[in-house]
Amino acid sequence: MKVIVDSKDIIIKELNDFDLGQTLECGQCFHFTKIGHNDYGLVAYGKFLHAVQQENVLILKDTSADDYQSLWRSYFDLDRDYSKIKQYLLKKDKKLKEAIEMMWGVHILNQEFFEVLISFIISQNKQIPHIKQIVTQVSKKYGKFVGQMNDVKFYSFPDVDMMYHLTEGELRACKTGFRAPYICDAARCVKEGIVSYENLLNADIKQCIHELIQIKGVGNKVANCVSLFGLGHREAFPVDVWIKRIVEYLYFDGKECSTQTIEQFGQKQFGVYGGYAQQYLFYYRKTVKMGLNNKKSQ
Repeated sequence: MKVIVDSKDIIIKELNDFDLGQTLECGQCFHFTKIGHNDYGLVAYGKFLHAVQQENVLILKDTSADDYQSLWRSYFDLDRDYSKIKQYLLKKDKKLKEAIEMMWGVHILNQEFFEVLISFIISQNKQIPHIKQIVTQVSKKYGKFVGQMNDVKFYSFPDVDMMYHLTEGELRACKTGFRAPYICDAARCVKEGIVSYENLLNADIKQCIHELIQIKGVGNKVANCVSLFGLGHREAFPVDVWIKRIVEYLYFDGKECSTQTIEQFGQKQFGVYGGYAQQYLFYYRKTVKMGLNNKKSQ
């Protein structure tokens, strides 16, 4: 990887195992807008970024070297060797081969904890486009303007101090529906220190899940997503309906299993790389073709 500061842009050349579109659109974040092919506007940690990828070159437009070093380098997880992760997973489990080959460029983003917590509470029983719409509405109404691309304006996600003072009615006006009281409780828990970001960072995955599910409306799936995407617990293994079906199909001969069984299997099978395996398996949400192929090849 070679980083060049060119006028107002940061140009990252010789970038391996990273695809901007795959990374943003795999279901781990919701605060972005696609402008063109591998051309996106996004907001993270209260800052706007216009990012474009051309083959193995990533361009961060109108970005300072300081912002790259202090924010975007870590946000995109650019210093991690994903080839080693893939090699480990393939050695451990060949069923992941086609998924890894198809989703070769996915990185797990290092996102801001509070935004991830609220976003995944919002995500319950929602498709990605609708989740993005709600995140956009909440940000536009209660965040701050941070940038613009063409006619699209971008706003920061409101911080815990702002969210703490919002009523359920104000949140329902942003189409959060039945999730409004859960969002209020999450903001209260974080604001009042009932759920501590610092404690969660230092906790193991079991303790982390246990603390997060004290928040109303947060179950194991959301808690695992927050642990993986907002706290850096890469062993977390979120289980939604698609992951459940996929794991049952590939590893339990189609036998119905509890969500807890699937979660425990993922953590045991993939260990510290559970979150990466989950992201590759999530590719199956579109097709079980690779499962069929791998079954036949055994």
